Amino acid sequence: MTPRESDSVDLGIDPVMPKDREVPIGCIGAGFIMDDCQLVAYRAAGFHPAAIASRRREQAASVAERHGISKVFDNPSELLADSSIEAIDIAVPPDVQLEIIREAVRHPHIRGILVQKPIAGCFAEAKQIVDLCRDAGITLCVNQNMRYDQSVRACKTLLNQGQLGEPVLATIDMRAIPHWMPWQQRQGWMTCRIMSIHHLDAMRYWFGDPVRVFASFRTDPRTTFSHVDGIGLYILEYANGLRCQICDDVWAGPAREGAAEDLGITWRVEGTKGMARGTIGWPKYPLRCPSTIDWTTTDIGRWEQPRWDKVWFPDAFAGPMAELLVALETGIEPNLSGRDNLRTMALVDACYESAKTHRAIELPTTL
Repeated sequence: MTPRESDSVDLGIDPVMPKDREVPIGCIGAGFIMDDCQLVAYRAAGFHPAAIASRRREQAASVAERHGISKVFDNPSELLADSSIEAIDIAVPPDVQLEIIREAVRHPHIRGILVQKPIAGCFAEAKQIVDLCRDAGITLCVNQNMRYDQSVRACKTLLNQGQLGEPVLATIDMRAIPHWMPWQQRQGWMTCRIMSIHHLDAMRYWFGDPVRVFASFRTDPRTTFSHVDGIGLYILEYANGLRCQICDDVWAGPAREGAAEDLGITWRVEGTKGMARGTIGWPKYPLRCPSTIDWTTTDIGRWEQPRWDKVWFPDAFAGPMAELLVALETGIEPNLSGRDNLRTMALVDACYESAKTHRAIELPTTL
């Protein structure tokens, strides 16, 4: 196959866009994710970020100037009170999101909320957020943006089409050295709820919910603050026999201490009729390194290798907001709904319990 952008069209890598892209969006938070990812993607998609507020006004003003946002508020409360704002995009640490949402649901002009992952620091707080939005009639969408990584979406399309047959084994292998956020130090955790949550959710996106999970953690020798979940290994068991394995290695060897580095994220899905393998370009950020997919089936007997110019960071960040805006137009619950994300949060909490008790944890069938 000749690598062309058009080759990716049938693989469904692009999000469904709303008809109305002018819905006023109020942005809460002015850190890296908002400044370098979400607002860049929103402008490229033609969305309308209309206002911004942050813990520090001067930071919000700087981000507003960069992205052409007309309204800057002194604090989130003032932004939430602006009756012209219909959708809220919250990008703050997980331990303060509940407080903001408690206030947001008291404003009837707010119809939709996009909240960062993790939606909260634990399942119980996540359920409070979901219940608050449900009771207020607000559409809640969770920014699990790896579902909009182009290779992850392409693999989902192949699975939906039955091209790979019945899934047998799936793996994700991450060797990367993330930049840890200062607020993580007060949480006492670092990898599972921040990085592994992407990969656990991607497995749910591809295959649905597992019946049990086994997780094992060890601390990252490079990270100085106290933590329980540095390097993470995960095995997911499915009722139909499918097994999934995730290795999240945030140490990745002494690459910051003088050794040569070997960083990257690879994934692989093996089915009874075909295989797909891919790479995630994120570890190269800020370089634009597109994710990739190669796939083969027993019918075609060769590797298909479509390629595209779009990247996970920042291009894929348009997807969750597009889902929210489409949901507001149609009244249909988004795939990234808060209700669905409770299952990802339950899986994450089960991983912590598994690592603590050194045993496999059964996942609840009802939440």
